[in-house]
Amino acid sequence: MSESSALVPLQLEQRRLIHREDSVRRQSDAFREIRTRLLWLGGEHNFVTLVVPVSPRSGGSFVARNLATAFAFDEAKTSLLIDCNLRYPAQHKALGVDASTGGLIDYLEHPAAGIQSVLYRTGIPRLRLIPAGKPRENGGEYFSSFRMRAVIDSLRCRYLDRYLFLDGPAIKGSPDARILSDLADFVVVVAGYGRDTPATISHAVANFDANKVAGVVFNHAP
Repeated sequence: MSESSALVPLQLEQRRLIHREDSVRRQSDAFREIRTRLLWLGGEHNFVTLVVPVSPRSGGSFVARNLATAFAFDEAKTSLLIDCNLRYPAQHKALGVDASTGGLIDYLEHPAAGIQSVLYRTGIPRLRLIPAGKPRENGGEYFSSFRMRAVIDSLRCRYLDRYLFLDGPAIKGSPDARILSDLADFVVVVAGYGRDTPATISHAVANFDANKVAGVVFNHAP
């Protein structure tokens, strides 16, 4: 999964992405710590991680793409980021990806096109993106479908070094995050620092199987 036109550090910073240089060392180390925690929980096998914010604008998508990038730092691993926020898809724009051939929903509706048609390079070696595709108000019918589970299982099992990251919608006000958690091995909850109260965070975490909750990340970035 080499990248013929890999982004340089300045381009990565413009996209608010971590890299290996000293200018973002503190941020990179923070995401590496989360990566270490997940790898300790996951053991020897690859896994699927759902990243969901407590409420909108808490920075869940920011955390999801940087966590996927942190895994891609390891040359023995590959990352696949899947945008599952159907109401407000943002990952393709944040990563500067031209998603002209569609995304997740397009594939689920027309699987004959093949999953490769919605797998995009990101400019980051070993990191690929499946964008959300056409916006949808309600993702529940897609996320709970047999086809969705089948595609997640296939993407995970085809390459044993591949780690999947689902960028989910806010927990507050939508059942989609809980539905997506059934597809994941771990759930990382993102709380907006100074935005989400302890009571709101506790209520959000209670939506998920306690054995799947890897932890809560407090985030400043929107």
